[in-house]
Amino acid sequence: MRTIFFLALVLGIFTGPSAFLAEAQTSSAAAPAADSQSATNPAPDYSGMYGFLREGEFVQITAEEKGKLTGFISRYGDLDSDRGAFLDQFIKQGSIAGHNLSFTTDTVHGIWYEFKGTADRGTGKTPNDEGYYVLRGTLTQHSSDAQHKDVAKSREVTFKSFPQDVSAPSKSKD
Repeated sequence: MRTIFFLALVLGIFTGPSAFLAEAQTSSAAAPAADSQSATNPAPDYSGMYGFLREGEFVQITAEEKGKLTGFISRYGDLDSDRGAFLDQFIKQGSIAGHNLSFTTDTVHGIWYEFKGTADRGTGKTPNDEGYYVLRGTLTQHSSDAQHKDVAKSREVTFKSFPQDVSAPSKSKD
């Protein structure tokens, strides 16, 4: 400890107090700027509901800590046994890093989905507009054929965010 103090004292003598003051001013000036920038421009939270493939179907995603993505797809069944029934397929594995996101769902009635793409700002002007955020990427639907082989059908998709609930209480500015 004495050695560190001595080195700092000697360094201060040779460089002069102006070097320490300049360093301190630079450090203290940069810190508030970074803090105010992150406070005024926080990273977008893409959590919410998005339209899915057909009218009435949707994807609900929640961006959680450490890049984890959770949620589910609510869709109409396509098979003879579930046609018209509303099915929920939960995300069993999902991640989000910046704008990039991906997920895979649980299998329901022999079908599961995989999505890889990005989340971006859409054409909506405010979060209360449809399409304020959009998910763009490749959606792959996996199903099993009669021989239990995986049949994958991929397509490029764009899912628009639903308007946020305008009746939700707004955050007060105290």
